[in-house]
Formats: sequence, C-alpha cells, structure tokens
Amino acid sequence: MLTGYEERRAAFAEQGVGIIAAAVDSEEKTLEIAERQGLGFPVAHGVTKDQAELLDSWWDEGRNFIQPSEFVLSKSGKVLMSTYSNSPIGRMDAAEALTLVTMMNARRKG
Repeated sequence: MLTGYEERRAAFAEQGVGIIAAAVDSEEKTLEIAERQGLGFPVAHGVTKDQAELLDSWWDEGRNFIQPSEFVLSKSGKVLMSTYSNSPIGRMDAAEALTLVTMMNARRKG
C-alpha cells in the first residue's frame, strides 16, 4: 500500500504535499518494512491506543492495533479529507489521493 505513495512521491511534492505514515510496530520492524519497500518518507512507529482515540480511529482490541485512518491536511493542520476503516478495505489509494490533491489545488488556483 505504501509503495504506491512512494512511486508518486515526486508528483505529490510537485503539488506541495508531503507524506507521513505511522504504524503500531516497533521502531526496528517499522524501519525494516520502510527499507524493504524503499520508502523515502517518514514512517512513525509505536502508535498507541491513546493516539488512536485522539484521531477517533478504530482500535482492534483483539489484535491490539489501529485500523487504517488517513488524512489530507492543509498546511495549517486542518483536515481537508479523511478516511476511516475498520478493515483493510477503504484505504486511500495513492493514485486517487494524488488526483484529489491535484483537483483541490487547481480549484484553489482557479
């Protein structure tokens, strides 16, 4: 999933967008995954249940991790778009997210 964002990282940058990801995994496991996928953007580690609650995200009690919660933020931190899932279905697709950002920027300039 994150590889799609890496593949489009330059196009997102052209739109003025930075990418940040986060996971519940340990620092070691997160670095391993980021390196294996060749990610060039920051990936935070150790997301907690308290942090998930601050985002109003679903926390999977049985498996002890946050379900997908994705945001498009303005430079000031305002949430422009968001998705919340309680399963792997419903995640923001990188190509669709880039199309959305491109459209939003064009409307803002127009």
